Amino acid sequence: MFSILRRWGASSSYQRVPGGPEAQKCSPEKSASFFSKMTYSWFSRIIILGYKKPLEREDLFELNESDSSYVICPVFEKQWRKEVLRNQERQKVKASFHKEAHTRKPSLLCALWNTFKFVLIQVALFKVLADILSFTSPLIMKQMIIFCEHRPDFGWSGYGYALALFVVVFLQTLILQQYQRFNILTSAKIKTAVIGLIYKKALFLSNVSRKKFSTGEIINLMSADAQQLMDLTANLNLLWSAPFQILVAVSLLWQELGPAVLAGVAVLVFVIPINALVATRVKKLKKSQTKNKDKQIKLLNEILHGIKILKLYAWEPSYKKKIIEIREQELEIQKSAGYLAVFSMLTLTCIPFLVSLATFGIYFLLDEGNVLTATKVFTSISLFNILRLPLFDLPTVISAVVQARISLGRLEDFLSSEELLPQNIETNYTGDHAIAFTNASFAWDKTGIPVLKDLNIKIPEGALVAVVGQVGSGKSSVLSAILGEMEKLTGVVQRKGSVAYVSQQAWIQNCILQENILFGSIMQKQFYERVLEACALLPDLEQLPNGDQTEIGERTRILVTHNLTLLPQMDLIIVMGSGRVAQMGTYQELLSKTKNLANLLQVFSEQEKAHALEQVSVINSRTILKDQILEQNDRPSLDQGKQFSMKKEKIPIGGVKFSIILKYLRAFGWLWVWLSMATYLGQNLVGIGQNLWLSAWAKEAKHVSEFTEWKQIRSNNLNIYGLLGLMQGLFVCSGAYVLTRGSLAASRTLHAQLLDNVLHLPLQFFETNPIGQIINRFTKDMFIIDMRFHYYLRTWVNCTLDVIGTVLVIVGALPLFILGVIPLVFLYFTIQRYYVASSRQIRRLAGASRSPIISHFSETLLGVSTIRAFAHEQRFIQQNKEVVNENLVCFYNNVISNRWLSVRLEFLGNLMVFFAALLAVLAGDSIDSAIVGLSISYALNITQSLNFWVRKACEIETNAVSIERVCEYENMDKEAPWIMSKRPPSQWPHKGVVEFINYQARYRDDLGLALQDITFQTHGEEKIGIVGRTGAGKSTLSNCLFRILERSGGKIIIDGIDISTIGLHDLRGKLNVIPQDPVLFSGTLQMNLDPLDKYSDSELWEVLELCHLKEFVQSLPRKLLHEISEGGENLSVGQRQLICLARALLRKTKILVLDEATASIDFETDNLVQTTIRKEFSDCTILTIAHRLHSVIDSDRVLVLDSGRIIEFETPRNLICQKGLFFAMLTEAGITQDSGTKK
Repeated sequence: MFSILRRWGASSSYQRVPGGPEAQKCSPEKSASFFSKMTYSWFSRIIILGYKKPLEREDLFELNESDSSYVICPVFEKQWRKEVLRNQERQKVKASFHKEAHTRKPSLLCALWNTFKFVLIQVALFKVLADILSFTSPLIMKQMIIFCEHRPDFGWSGYGYALALFVVVFLQTLILQQYQRFNILTSAKIKTAVIGLIYKKALFLSNVSRKKFSTGEIINLMSADAQQLMDLTANLNLLWSAPFQILVAVSLLWQELGPAVLAGVAVLVFVIPINALVATRVKKLKKSQTKNKDKQIKLLNEILHGIKILKLYAWEPSYKKKIIEIREQELEIQKSAGYLAVFSMLTLTCIPFLVSLATFGIYFLLDEGNVLTATKVFTSISLFNILRLPLFDLPTVISAVVQARISLGRLEDFLSSEELLPQNIETNYTGDHAIAFTNASFAWDKTGIPVLKDLNIKIPEGALVAVVGQVGSGKSSVLSAILGEMEKLTGVVQRKGSVAYVSQQAWIQNCILQENILFGSIMQKQFYERVLEACALLPDLEQLPNGDQTEIGERTRILVTHNLTLLPQMDLIIVMGSGRVAQMGTYQELLSKTKNLANLLQVFSEQEKAHALEQVSVINSRTILKDQILEQNDRPSLDQGKQFSMKKEKIPIGGVKFSIILKYLRAFGWLWVWLSMATYLGQNLVGIGQNLWLSAWAKEAKHVSEFTEWKQIRSNNLNIYGLLGLMQGLFVCSGAYVLTRGSLAASRTLHAQLLDNVLHLPLQFFETNPIGQIINRFTKDMFIIDMRFHYYLRTWVNCTLDVIGTVLVIVGALPLFILGVIPLVFLYFTIQRYYVASSRQIRRLAGASRSPIISHFSETLLGVSTIRAFAHEQRFIQQNKEVVNENLVCFYNNVISNRWLSVRLEFLGNLMVFFAALLAVLAGDSIDSAIVGLSISYALNITQSLNFWVRKACEIETNAVSIERVCEYENMDKEAPWIMSKRPPSQWPHKGVVEFINYQARYRDDLGLALQDITFQTHGEEKIGIVGRTGAGKSTLSNCLFRILERSGGKIIIDGIDISTIGLHDLRGKLNVIPQDPVLFSGTLQMNLDPLDKYSDSELWEVLELCHLKEFVQSLPRKLLHEISEGGENLSVGQRQLICLARALLRKTKILVLDEATASIDFETDNLVQTTIRKEFSDCTILTIAHRLHSVIDSDRVLVLDSGRIIEFETPRNLICQKGLFFAMLTEAGITQDSGTKK
């Protein structure tokens, strides 16, 4: 059988896309024969290949061109633009008639309809044909029952009915599967189109819109709301199909039972408003749930981006608690929705019964002579079973419409939100200057307070310009204005040529280093090598591939800087103050005519103690740039860990282990598991009992004349039928309740385990795995666990019981049926075995292909300013199409594999129907017509039941991959426990003595040592500077102190305690750090300072004063409760750094690690901060990781590292006298011997 099915498409061959051995398979669908297309035999090649070996991405067929994102997105964008223009015209017309016209947003639904209307009409036609054929089967069955009741002499008509029944159900199978194929793929196209539009819109959002829509909310729009539109499209035809089927079913029932059918219609009319009320409640719950999901994704995104800070400060429990609080709100809503589902399940199962009960009861009341014959009973039951499907679909469709309305509103709000205006800046300027401001004022939003006022700046071509000023003076805002990132309120801004932009906070994409350097440009190798040398990246690229960079001609360079040593090299200096240009001119002009610059220089000079400025003036600018980048790029990922690379998501192969299902069942709770099984068994047994009772009732009807008390018997039969229905309703309610309780327990347990596992993973994991992969587990995978997996399990159990019951009933009626069932069951399992092997792997590929979509979207939102500055929007839009297209390829192959299975399974089911009908004809007078009706009606149902049974078995296995992915982190290497049995004294450390003894560390087992034989000891309250070239191991040393990186040998002792013997939180909670990157989280200022809520308000105000932030915070309307936006974007980087300093002052431990903590603040503030640190941490041991050498020049001792070893460890004065590596580094940096060194 399988080989015959395989040969249906044997003539179809695939071609390869030009491009060499890496090219992938084109879909052979277009060249396949009509029969092969209808039966999907052209796909058999993939099914067989998947059975022989685990499928890989290159094994899958490519999309048809019309189904790809490259075609779909531009067509839809064109229709959306037309809709936007039409809406603008409508608003103009309304405004002409009404003074205050209601603002209406462009309709996303209209744009979607105009894009996909022809394919949607095609899908609707398939659905019409399938629905018509579904009503033909009961009519043919009716004729067969009549035939068996009367047995005419010409028996060939019975064979004709059996054959006709087979032909009709087979045609229905073919047409229905075409409908499913086009319907599901069209819904995927709509999702693709919407994602493309969301991505493009996100690239052009204004600052006001970015504040309105957080990163988490935008990602949720792409993942959840676009999915809701896809779900609506998949169910769209049910909006008219369900009423159509109900109408036809009622019409046919009228022919059987007359006006009595109106009683059934009355039951339907009564239930529909109740369903509407339920749908309204569900709508409110869904809206609340969407907000909670937005909050969770937003917080997760921040936690994962700031995971290093959380680990350094031991804040994981605090943020874990915040996530769990949001999760509990989600689960409460999920519980309410689950209890509403109890009612939905009750109506779904019991409405057909209630309709039949009401109809039969009224049928008897209308006329005492009315008798339920086998013809009437089983024709009616078949029609009631057909009626069950639209009644089942209606709640689904209502829910989809409700959720889609919410999603459409959210999407329209986003797509209609304000964009940056291109006219904010003139980019086609051809004048004498590179950049020109004329009376220009700017704000972050049109109605906001001006941040920059009355700017009049002319920057010549080729000039090197510095923008300086104190924290909050508007320096970075000047760059934002040049880039067009701010709203222009007045004046003119003109810019000539293209822009290269280096943001204050580095934005690195999740790709290899060469692609980050390339950034869409073409290689010019000679110039590229000069750039690498200037950036001091050559040592780091020894084991990495070369990058690419285009040749750049004469450039105008604008530096927003706190490093005043660079000022003498500038052609133009702009001094900012309170959002205005305080002074502007060359270095000598400003030095001679103003006190502002002189004051700044004086502060810096005092800090440096001597000749740094004079020395700088004689070294060339290339050395300066090289020195700055060399010293500022010593990061773990480019240290010994430089061989790290972003890992592709691991795709499991082979079957899902039963242990994964057991994990879910354990989380579900064994009590709820066994109760579920009991209720479903009871539900199915009662259902079989109802049909057997109707069959016996129909038998009695033949002998109505023999019963003297027929009216009483009929009443008893109806009562028993009603009692069985009541029992079924109780079982259904109990099953739905038990399922809700168990699924909630499983969701809570698995989410808590996932969150706990993620927070215990080492930092290296987050550096080498895209954040999108992790978020995907909290979103898509948890969604499947929350909403779908328990449904698949329940459906599979019900189908299993249904199939067993159906076979037993038919075999009981027609014993010879077992002869046909055995070979068909063998074929079922053969097809299932082939299908599952392929489908499982395709699903896994599809799951893995979703993560890059989220990762790419997330990193785009983080780097949108850089993308816009380089004018690379179109390149990133193209990249988005590529990652979406990869997911579409997997989805397409998955849809076709499902259709391939359905055609074959339903064909075997059709054979069962034919076999049952044929046996009924062959049985002649030996079988009662009631038994014929019972067996054929059950046989008609078995087609769907068997298909569902196999499909849901596959769904369970393929969706169990989500449980597998959620549990994947469970077996990964974790950090040490947060708290151990051995705990340090509460006052530890009391001296601050740090001792490294023969310490060794490596980032991975397959890498060399990052630190080798490190041995040194600090004194209590000593100030140690740690220096070294890139890759020397400076940051690695601090990571080891916090046990971010664990030892490979040796030990670290702090005040007599080996830090490896205590818990991480006992260690990290007693250390203090001010990191180089100032990471803030969305929430109040108070929460950012004190997330553990340990300190009083007075203590918070005290540290804010010490950090020179008190005046600023007091000026805020809500003061300590001021809301920090995502990533701290509503504060300057300098202000963020000062808040990080305030955190450290609150902790006040005996050991402080400074990682170039003042790199983002001006020198005047830096001087105040350094004074604060010296005063407030005077009794502390301070380890300063130096990226700027002047910051350690006044240290007690300096530790010099090279290649992970200690080269020198002495006082700065002695190191200079030795003229070793430290002296060489000072010379390169332009710092002289007498720059304030300690002896």
